[in-house]
Amino acid sequence: MQSFNFKYFGLVLVLLGSSITVAQEEEDKVYLPKESKYKDPTSKVWVNTYGKIRIGKRFFWDAQTHFRFQETEATPFVGQVAQIYNRHALGYIYNKKVNFSLGGVLRVNFNTDEDSIDRNVVPEWRIWHQYQFAMPLYSAMIYHRIRIEHRWTQGFAEDSEYIFRNRWRYMFRAKIPLNSHKLEPKTLYVSPEAELIMQSGKAVVASPMEDLRLTTTVGYILTPRLTVAAGLMYSQGQALENGGEYKQAWTMRFHMYYSPDFRRVRKKLPDIHLDD
Repeated sequence: MQSFNFKYFGLVLVLLGSSITVAQEEEDKVYLPKESKYKDPTSKVWVNTYGKIRIGKRFFWDAQTHFRFQETEATPFVGQVAQIYNRHALGYIYNKKVNFSLGGVLRVNFNTDEDSIDRNVVPEWRIWHQYQFAMPLYSAMIYHRIRIEHRWTQGFAEDSEYIFRNRWRYMFRAKIPLNSHKLEPKTLYVSPEAELIMQSGKAVVASPMEDLRLTTTVGYILTPRLTVAAGLMYSQGQALENGGEYKQAWTMRFHMYYSPDFRRVRKKLPDIHLDD
């Protein structure tokens, strides 16, 4: 019987280890696109309501409902319902210029692909927390908003599994009165804003920038408890499945802000506007 040759056995182990390493590297390799390209912009219409219901000296209930429409080939411009949001949270007023919120979201997603044979509706779940800071600047107000969302999303395919992602959002906004020296009833104001939305998670490989939103809104304060506004938003961001592909959209936005106060305290218009 021949003696076992450890030299050849060691060579086999080295070759096997090398092949496993190469295979792992091939599996982990990210194939980036050679160049980026922009998709044709789509048109959308958002109709949003924002309720800030005071339930205590420091606490308020944040109740938001959004109806979002997206164009299709059969129905251009306004299109069909794409998402319905129900976003709620318990908010805490630290002082007149700082507030925090924590809550959940149920977003119902509708399949807008008219040629699709997949499901028409799927739910999306989120947990969100928000930190908003306000500061006066002459007659205007400046806002900084940090919102973090933990989201579970699912495709329309029947066997699609939920994937988990985090969204990291920062928004800068100004509210500038046009016919008054301060934000009070019967005041018309303009509100430019910019928001950057980043994302992270195992499914996010080469597309960390989900959205960049640039908006100009014109609003009117009807009463201390009711404000209406409308604006136009341009947005662009990387597609999740291909980081070199950028989606674009032009969105008409219509808002109603209401803030009932059921406490037995006479309240004036808050120094800051706790909106979206």
